Amino acid sequence: MPPEVNIPLNPLSMTGEEFAQRWKRAGIPGGRPRALEAYAAFYREGVLIPELKLDERALGIGAVVRTHTSESNEGTVLKFTQRVPKSLATALASAAVTSAVERAEHQPDASASLSLPVHATAAEVATVETESVVIPMVGRKRELSYTICVSSQVGCAMGCVFCQTAQMGLLRHLTPQEIVAQWWAARHMVQRPDANAPIDNIVFMGMGEPLDNFDNVVKAIEILTDRRGPALAMRRITISTVGRVDGIERLMEQVQKPGWHQLGLAVSLNAPSDSVRSGIMPINRAWNMGELRKRLCAWGSASRAHLCLEYVLIPGVNDGPQHAAELAAYVHGEEFENRRAIFGEGEEPGFDDAQVARYPGASLRGLVNLIPYNPREQSPWRAPTEDEAERFMQWLRGLGVYCKRRRTKGRDQMAACGQLGNLEYRRAGKKPLTK
Repeated sequence: MPPEVNIPLNPLSMTGEEFAQRWKRAGIPGGRPRALEAYAAFYREGVLIPELKLDERALGIGAVVRTHTSESNEGTVLKFTQRVPKSLATALASAAVTSAVERAEHQPDASASLSLPVHATAAEVATVETESVVIPMVGRKRELSYTICVSSQVGCAMGCVFCQTAQMGLLRHLTPQEIVAQWWAARHMVQRPDANAPIDNIVFMGMGEPLDNFDNVVKAIEILTDRRGPALAMRRITISTVGRVDGIERLMEQVQKPGWHQLGLAVSLNAPSDSVRSGIMPINRAWNMGELRKRLCAWGSASRAHLCLEYVLIPGVNDGPQHAAELAAYVHGEEFENRRAIFGEGEEPGFDDAQVARYPGASLRGLVNLIPYNPREQSPWRAPTEDEAERFMQWLRGLGVYCKRRRTKGRDQMAACGQLGNLEYRRAGKKPLTK
């Protein structure tokens, strides 16, 4: 018989209400009031709960293995990694409290000491690392705050050719506990230059495709927005996807639920046409840009949250004037018919409106976020120059597209957009594990 491993009462894996229910069921002194007090102190002050007699490791908060910093025009960018079990089975043995809670709700007499059989093999005690980035942001009032970019998987299965993470392949999904632990570590473990500035924005733009790990990501957000715990505002959380249409449809159902209507959505578009997008993003072969656009129009009707179209600008791939016109047509849809480009003196765009495909439906209500390409290791492409990025943005604005440019932060430490992922796992010949 395999050994049994006790699953602890873990605040990282459950909402405050779930935590209080299990605390009471376990007969721990103080009941519900003490449980909620301990839960709040754990998240807001980083105070471990003495009644549980569990340290960070026992709670499943991965040790911070490495930190890297670099300076930006708004402050210090901090990238950190945390060690987690390579085996999902091992992670679930210590973190699958959500399913345990659900079982207990249907079995009122269930013991508070829950257990799960696991095989403690050498492969399961091996570790990999999550990667997270804490990014300084200076707002309109010149006040500093931080955004944390979290990972939802170790590696990624989407295969985008310009992305560092894609070169790893998918090793495994992260549990809700491991996702929430990234925020907890950023708040209470790593040293930030201004520890008093809040981390009040979360973007699921780290390693992995969030909608490929849908249930765990949704559970993590439920915990992060719990008013008894982290109490983050839903409007300050954004999920970024490569364009999984099935995942967007599930997310549309989720945002209809109370408290979820302001969840942000970002879509990595990165190309103006199917021919270009299919060449750099394999997901486009499953759901083309027309199918994706239909869901994005529906998202605008179903959600009150913002929509962001992310466009990684890659020299020689998607940065020409024709690309700008095609992207404008995609954004505006039928409204593009009467729009004309405004180009600089002496520039020859080399196209006219008749050459640009039209898309049925209204204009997409959102922002095009222009991201200068951050080269991955052994990339066949270089980063665009400042002039090239500025020129493309002006083309889009001349075509009536609402767009902004994302300022590059963390490129020199492999912490910028598209650069997360430790390729050593693949170089050592280690194959990705199953989901």
